[in-house]
Amino acid sequence: MKKVVFLGAKEIGRQCLEILFQKQEGLGFEILAVGTSPRGVGVREFARAKGIPIIQDLDALLSLEFDILFSVQYHAILTQEQIECAKEIAFNLHLAPLPEYRGCNQFSFAILNGDKEFGVTIHRLEEGIDSGDIIFQKRFVIPKDCFVDELVELANTEGFKLFCENLEKMLKGEYQLIPQDSIKALRKEFHLRNEIEALKCVDLQACGEGAFLIEKIIRATAMPGFEPPYCYIGKRKFYFIQAEQD
Repeated sequence: MKKVVFLGAKEIGRQCLEILFQKQEGLGFEILAVGTSPRGVGVREFARAKGIPIIQDLDALLSLEFDILFSVQYHAILTQEQIECAKEIAFNLHLAPLPEYRGCNQFSFAILNGDKEFGVTIHRLEEGIDSGDIIFQKRFVIPKDCFVDELVELANTEGFKLFCENLEKMLKGEYQLIPQDSIKALRKEFHLRNEIEALKCVDLQACGEGAFLIEKIIRATAMPGFEPPYCYIGKRKFYFIQAEQD
């Protein structure tokens, strides 16, 4: 029986962990341990409710004997030594198409770039950020005038489907590894988490009469629960807030 370690957070992390737990007997594997982050309340609560051991830090991997590691929205970057603790392979579910968008804030940049299509990817976890070979991928159309939170929700939905549809194949080793360098793409971008803050500040003078550009920046950065996009008029700061529609 194969041994599995799961690292994850957010709602999609909880959903994937729940599916893993349900499929253990049918697919012949065991969840050995779970790791999460401050944003993994649901993951932590589920693991505790089901009696799954929770590791407190990544160094705990070094003392575990396991075959496969799954990472779903986990916050930390694993070292090569930690990744190699998985005797068979480490998988990562990346909520963006590869090789186009590595790193963070991929949803915002897809909107800013005017992309018509987006996607989600399961790839082999490597020490580099989202640089591993592609294993499974699903692409879908970005709705017209899409806001960033809508694209995030859509990617979460499609990412969970991708995970569920290919779970048995991942466990049985029924897949091919496709190097990202072998794929031709319109763009190949890498973004950091802190880049989004600079995007939120709309320079009205730089935009000139480009109302379309301003609207696109707003759609790309107006995420509920976070500071809205804004501009300065003189020394005063003004936020862009979408009005409720009847």
